[in-house]
Amino acid sequence: MKLRPGFIFNYLYLDKVHVLMSVRNTVVLLEYFKLLDVHDSRTLNDVQFFNFLRCVTDMTKQHIKMTFNMFDWKASGEIGFDEFYMLICIMIANKDKMEQQFLYRHSRSIFDLFDLDGGHTISPSEFYAAGFLFNIKGRAFLQMFQDYSGNGGERSEFLAGMKQLPM
Repeated sequence: MKLRPGFIFNYLYLDKVHVLMSVRNTVVLLEYFKLLDVHDSRTLNDVQFFNFLRCVTDMTKQHIKMTFNMFDWKASGEIGFDEFYMLICIMIANKDKMEQQFLYRHSRSIFDLFDLDGGHTISPSEFYAAGFLFNIKGRAFLQMFQDYSGNGGERSEFLAGMKQLPM
């Protein structure tokens, strides 16, 4: 997933230590979210979310739909600001080449995103299917899965593997 040029997200950044946005950037993001929320419901529905990602990223229709399902944490059919914030942080981490630091610092949240079937493990197919969020392609996904897996890559103990990564 790559950001298209000309959008405000290209000028936002993540703190190097916590790999989160500053308060100032978060306020800017909240105002942007409010502009997208044309129904004033404090959420984005699937159509708003789809059109937003279609404009600001190079994601395919299939990936956008999958992203919506991954970030709809409450299965409500809507994305709130918390989910939107997490997605934008991932986009900025990709832009700034901080993917590995982001994965390390936010391993629990990323685990929940990648655990597509809710089985409390991440299979290679789940890791591969969700890897587009961090631009994981081709053979790189196998290496990353094995690096993050605590038991040779059959079923990922993702959190244990993430904590062992060098920073």
